[in-house]
Amino acid sequence: MKNRIIELTERIRERSAPLRSAYLGRIQRLMDRPPGSERMGCANVAHAFAALPNDQRLRVVAERAPNLAVVTAYNDMLSAHQPYAGYPALIRDEAARRGATVQVAGGVPAMCDGVTQGLPGMELSLFSRDTIAMATAVALTHDVFDGALLLGVCDKIVPGLLIGALHFGHLPCVFVPAGPMRTGLSNDAKSKVRERFAQGLVGRDELLAAEQAAYHSPGTCTFYGTANSNQMLLEAMGLHVPGAAFVNPDEGLREVLTREAVAVLLGITRRARFSPLGQLVDERAIVNAMVALLATGGSTNHLIHWVAVARAAGILIDWTDFADVSAVTPLLARVYPNGSADVNQFQAAGGPGYVLRELLEAGLLHADVMTVAPGGMAAYGKLPRLQPASPDSPEAPAALRWDATSVSGDSSILRPANGPFSDTGGLKLLVGNLGRAVIKVSAVPDDRHVIEAPARVFDGQEALHRAFRAGELDRDVVAVVRFQGPQANGMPELHKLTPPLAVLQGKGFRVALVTDGRMSGASGKVPAAIHVSPEALAGGPLARLRDGDIIRLDATIGTLAALVDEAEWLARTPALLQPDQAEDNAHGLGRELFGGMRRAVRSAEEGAITWL
Repeated sequence: MKNRIIELTERIRERSAPLRSAYLGRIQRLMDRPPGSERMGCANVAHAFAALPNDQRLRVVAERAPNLAVVTAYNDMLSAHQPYAGYPALIRDEAARRGATVQVAGGVPAMCDGVTQGLPGMELSLFSRDTIAMATAVALTHDVFDGALLLGVCDKIVPGLLIGALHFGHLPCVFVPAGPMRTGLSNDAKSKVRERFAQGLVGRDELLAAEQAAYHSPGTCTFYGTANSNQMLLEAMGLHVPGAAFVNPDEGLREVLTREAVAVLLGITRRARFSPLGQLVDERAIVNAMVALLATGGSTNHLIHWVAVARAAGILIDWTDFADVSAVTPLLARVYPNGSADVNQFQAAGGPGYVLRELLEAGLLHADVMTVAPGGMAAYGKLPRLQPASPDSPEAPAALRWDATSVSGDSSILRPANGPFSDTGGLKLLVGNLGRAVIKVSAVPDDRHVIEAPARVFDGQEALHRAFRAGELDRDVVAVVRFQGPQANGMPELHKLTPPLAVLQGKGFRVALVTDGRMSGASGKVPAAIHVSPEALAGGPLARLRDGDIIRLDATIGTLAALVDEAEWLARTPALLQPDQAEDNAHGLGRELFGGMRRAVRSAEEGAITWL
């Protein structure tokens, strides 16, 4: 392995040792207990299994058959989760064939950032992750399960399920994805229509037609944002059936992979190759996820989410760790917004299997980690296929095989580790008198990695839109959007700022965004210093900025600074969030219910955790 990856992993291990030891001790005590149906009182057992058919009740209680939990994010509003409607029946059927029982232990909420972008509901988005974690805990707290199948795909859902499940780290768990929708209108074409709409060159009808052509069927969105980055990270951590991430919902292979997830879970219960989640997700698995994220130009949201995931397993990571991984990880993939391909084209070119095999051969992944599937990480360097039926047994059930992915199917989408798109992962940590921030430069033109321009300061994204429509931003400018952090309003994504800023950059102006909010995996060609910590509401330095201050964002050396005399800077009284805006952030569309989370939340670099 590369020495830098080994050294980084050891640094994380040493830093985390006390927390990790305490965590492993807690889950070991839970593993040492008798099965639930034996240790619980008779009334408890009767309640737990009252709804099971008599034969299955007998199987669990008397025969001690494995009892599997299903925790599902199913709803039929969101395209990514609609395919889960039939999964419980399918899983139950497969489990019965293998002598096990299944109970849908509970559901978790799943909201879509695409629906709520730029709207008040987006202010619940980040906090929905910890709500999902709590809902997962509620589902599993009935404590009669030998393992769990976790059904979720999108942005906050996968991290939330994983955080919740890690608090039940004594249980083996397998994630079951549903796959991306088929390709519709290309992401590039969609973005161009959005930019033309921002300029007033097309109307709402044309924009709506484009959006509906892009988002058109069941499955995840086809760009490589947070949802699809989730799936890449789960593959790199060995928490899926190998290669399950990007198979479309309507492919026959998808059902076979879902059935295989049941077999894989049963294979790692205490009756077989016992692999509890809390032991599987160790420092090496977390580093593997970081490497895979940066090798594919994945979502910046995971600089928040995976900090929280690691903390749930007693592991401490920060943005310096991500930046250090980025410095030694080659960029192997060009998928929108870091290229023109969508995830279906990424999959066709070799997908996660190709990327992980290249990273393993380059010594950039820990090959010796535990995984839910037999064969360790090597198994995740292949693509699943349906095994053709034998002519002698045409009625036999479909079987799986995994094929090697030694050659990229399209070098404009995937390249080998010895000939990457870039020698680094394209993520930079920015540090200066404006705080700590991150920038994803993998899609930013080389001549835009350094921006020095006057600031225009906004306390909300709608104010920036008004200034853009009025022509006030037609110049070199660093747009600062503050009071968008976790404490202020739940740290919404500011993806709707992308079209106007892209228009300004397209006109030749030198433009950048600086914000304590998020921009997500959809951030692209406009340089954006995001997640600035500490946030403005918590006394962060963004509150000292004034219109006209010269800001220098330098992604080459990793600095973010206001070029203001230090004495003047320190003498300034920080701006305050206006009372009417604070009132608006706290009320309406359920925001009142999340007041406790806003008060308790940690900083973005600490994972925006609300449960410590």
